[in-house]
Amino acid sequence: MASDHVDVLIVGAGLSGVGAAVHLWRNCPGKTYAVLEARGAIGGTWDLFRYPGIRSDSDMYTLGYSFKPWTKPKAIADGDAIREYVRETAREYGVQEHIRFHHRVVRAEWDSGTARWTVHAHRDDTGEDVVLSCAFLFTCAGYYRYDEGYTPEFPGIERYAGRLVHPQHWPEDLDHTGKRVVVIGSGATAVTLVPAMAERAGHVTMLQRSPTYVIALPSRDPLADALRRRLPAKVAYAVVRWKNVLLGVVNFQLSRRAPNLVKRFLRRAAQGRLPVGYDMDRHFAPRYNPWDQRLCVVPDGNLFVAVSDGRAAVVTDTIETFTEHGIRLASGAELPADIVVTATGLNLLALGGMTLAVDGAEVDLAQTVAYKGMMLSGVPNFALTIGYTNASWTLKADLVATYVCRLLRHLDGTSQQVVTPVAPASGELVPLIDLKSGYVLRAVDRLPKQGPTAPWRLHQNYPRDVLLMRHGRLTDEGVRFSRAGAPAPAEPAAPVT
Repeated sequence: MASDHVDVLIVGAGLSGVGAAVHLWRNCPGKTYAVLEARGAIGGTWDLFRYPGIRSDSDMYTLGYSFKPWTKPKAIADGDAIREYVRETAREYGVQEHIRFHHRVVRAEWDSGTARWTVHAHRDDTGEDVVLSCAFLFTCAGYYRYDEGYTPEFPGIERYAGRLVHPQHWPEDLDHTGKRVVVIGSGATAVTLVPAMAERAGHVTMLQRSPTYVIALPSRDPLADALRRRLPAKVAYAVVRWKNVLLGVVNFQLSRRAPNLVKRFLRRAAQGRLPVGYDMDRHFAPRYNPWDQRLCVVPDGNLFVAVSDGRAAVVTDTIETFTEHGIRLASGAELPADIVVTATGLNLLALGGMTLAVDGAEVDLAQTVAYKGMMLSGVPNFALTIGYTNASWTLKADLVATYVCRLLRHLDGTSQQVVTPVAPASGELVPLIDLKSGYVLRAVDRLPKQGPTAPWRLHQNYPRDVLLMRHGRLTDEGVRFSRAGAPAPAEPAAPVT
């Protein structure tokens, strides 16, 4: 059983974890660190998912790192390009030398007497149990299960004789050329799969219970193309990044304050790309307001093009039962299918499934309150990365990593060793992730909460968070600083829920 110690232990070698390591190297060069990755490759999400058409649903000028300009032509990039971008970053900054692959973290225990975490990991490649210690634990493992996607129970599925596939586990040998394909779902994965598979399939049907907001955006950014010809890469990248950030903020705020106006805009934009007389109300008019769930981006309107060309169709109905050769719907219609793809969502898994204990007491995540959307009440020297729900994940990941580095420098500069968030003494608690998507609602009771006001409330506003996290005070009512030997601060009475 091996054992060693680092100043900072990062969990996860995906987009967030590699970025966190680079921020640490740039801003806290004296700190030792290691990255534990449960899988055998760099890239996280972008290495795991290999289904046809896999791509970002955010532009790469905001999904890319603040310190490394995205220079490829496409603003909405495919999965291979993003995976290579993350790996190139890891090579460029020497991060890959610090990554320990096949290390799945199962438990971390904080001891106030030594101001250290003891972290237990299991090596899935050798079966060995590994113990490490660190002064600060930084989890960048996302919030869904890597080993299992979500598939609801479908009546009669045992009778189906065709191929059944979940996008999270795409078979390398699956050839859909000329086949009849049904994709069940209406989220980002479904709207990506349908036009991609329609390029070679005989026909693709997107079967949805209810519609989702879909917006077409150009796969290339005209401003970025123009600026790259005239300005240094870093300058052009920064300008386009802020342009896209501000457009995103305006979009989100307008959706919250004038949802009917945004609904009409999205409807007209989609209607203009579909055949005359298309049933918009049935297939592209959701019952919820924009940004109650993420908008689904389709680059160059490829989903609308596939539908207009007849290579794909959208069917809004519910499944009565699977049959031997397809799906029978509640309406009585039947969808023949050689392949059924269940793009039915993800299973959430906080902290990559690891458990936490503080001075021998188990941490119940659902009873914690997030501080600045990145630390947990009563849990010392710990941070987690959860990206924005209304903007690119990396925008928030960059800010979290920057803030962690500020905290580490503050601890050193004040001869302190421990920073512990505390929960607000009163006020209503709400879910940390404020989407109404199914994968969130299924797990919301197991996730941390957020409080009524800053610093316990996440505002989903990047410009505001830049001021708070890059330039705001490190000492406020939400945190306590101390040295080894001091017990974790007692939590106040439970707030109103």
